[in-house]
Amino acid sequence: MKANALPCCNGLVSTIIPAFNRPTMLQEAVHSVLAQTYRPLEIIIVDDGSTDATGAVADCLAKQHPTEITTLHTPNRGVGQSREAGRLLARGEFIQYLDSDDLLRPQKFEWQVAALRQHPGCGVAYGRTRLISEQGQILEDPYKGTGHVFETLFPQLLVDRWWNTHTPLYRRSVSDAVGPWSTMRIAEDWEYDARVGSLNTRLTYCDGLVSEHRCHAGARLSCDGVSPAYIHDYTQLIQRLLYYAKLAGVPIPSQEMTHLARWAFLVARRAGMLGLSASADTCSAVALQAAAGGPPVIQVLLARWLAAALGWRRCSILLNSLRKC
Repeated sequence: MKANALPCCNGLVSTIIPAFNRPTMLQEAVHSVLAQTYRPLEIIIVDDGSTDATGAVADCLAKQHPTEITTLHTPNRGVGQSREAGRLLARGEFIQYLDSDDLLRPQKFEWQVAALRQHPGCGVAYGRTRLISEQGQILEDPYKGTGHVFETLFPQLLVDRWWNTHTPLYRRSVSDAVGPWSTMRIAEDWEYDARVGSLNTRLTYCDGLVSEHRCHAGARLSCDGVSPAYIHDYTQLIQRLLYYAKLAGVPIPSQEMTHLARWAFLVARRAGMLGLSASADTCSAVALQAAAGGPPVIQVLLARWLAAALGWRRCSILLNSLRKC
C-alpha cells in the first residue's frame, strides 16, 4: 500500500478530526487537543461536507491557532474517507484519530509518546477510556476493554472492538503500513483495527485515563443494527475479520473464532430477514469457516439448506420463529 509521501517531523503528533454538523462538539474536541501537556502537535480538521456552522467554526479555530490547526473542506464521503484525507496531510511521527464528539485527556500524548519511546518494538500505545453521559456524568471507567493489558489486537478483536478510535496513539510507520482507510461508512474503524492487528503490531499500555467517549443525542452510524447499509458494511467487516485474524495467526478452532462464527450467523439471519441474500450467503459461509466443525456448524448448514430451498427471507423467518418456541 502507498505510504504517506509527506516528510515526517520527529516528535510531532498529528491529530486528525473528521467533523460533520457538530460545531460545538468540534470546538470542545479541538480544545482537548490544544490542552495537551505535550508539544509539538498539529491538528487537521476535515469538514466532511457539513451543512451547518461546522465549517465556519473549523476555519475560525484555524485562524486563532494558525501554527497548529489546518482545515480541509471535502464533499460528504463518510468518516473513514475524512480520516484518510487528513492522514495524507499529516506530518507527524505519531498519528492520533479523534472524532469530533469525543475528547482527549491532557496527558495523553505525554504518556503515550513516552511509552512508544520506551518500547521501540511497539507500534501503538493505548490507555484507559471512560464513558461520559450527555450531562457530564462518568458512566464507566475504564470503558470496554481499555483497562486490560493486551499485547496485540487479536484475538480479542474477534469478540469486541475493545477500544475506541481515540484510545490509541499510532506510530506513523504503522499508519503508513496499514494504508488507506476503507470506504465503508459503518464499522470502518473496526476494519482498520483488524488491518493493524494483521501485522501483529505490538501494543504498549499506559495505565492512565487518556480519552473520553461522549454519549449524546446526535446520530451515530454505529448505533444502527438492522438497516441494509448496516448489513452491507458489517458483511464486509465479518469477512475481513476472518481474513486478517488468519494473517495474525489466530487458530481455528478457538474460542474467539467460535464467537465470530456465531456473530456471522446472526448477521446472516438479519440479512435474510431483509432479503439481502448475497450478504446472508457470505456471512453464513464465514460462520462455517470460523466454526471449523464447532457448535454452530449444524445450525448454519441447516440454514443454508433451507435457504437454498425457500430463499433466505423465508428461511430467516422460520429460524426466528423456531428460536422463540
